[in-house]
Amino acid sequence: MRTYRPATMMYSAMAALFLLAAAPAAHANSDEALKLYKSSCMVCHASGMANAPRLGDKARWEPLIAQGEDAMMQVVLNGKGAMPPRGAAPKATDEQLRSVVRYMIEKAS
Repeated sequence: MRTYRPATMMYSAMAALFLLAAAPAAHANSDEALKLYKSSCMVCHASGMANAPRLGDKARWEPLIAQGEDAMMQVVLNGKGAMPPRGAAPKATDEQLRSVVRYMIEKAS
């Protein structure tokens, strides 16, 4: 005979609700990242201008991704070569910029 434990059921329900609530937030971040990419990053990263790694070019992104997300964020925040600090998005928050880094990593994988 199966015994139901209210606490276990409650924790399971809470976990499911948490996961469902997080899904739209992740989608919203993805939409926001795409919008910021298009407005500030696409000019160089779509064409490879100034030797910028093109979005989706796995071979060019692989060594950058291997350095880790935090190292990539330092390049975004401080600039490097022709890339301006904050990736030409001076009003973007660090969190918004990180979402763009994650978007670009996803497209290179």
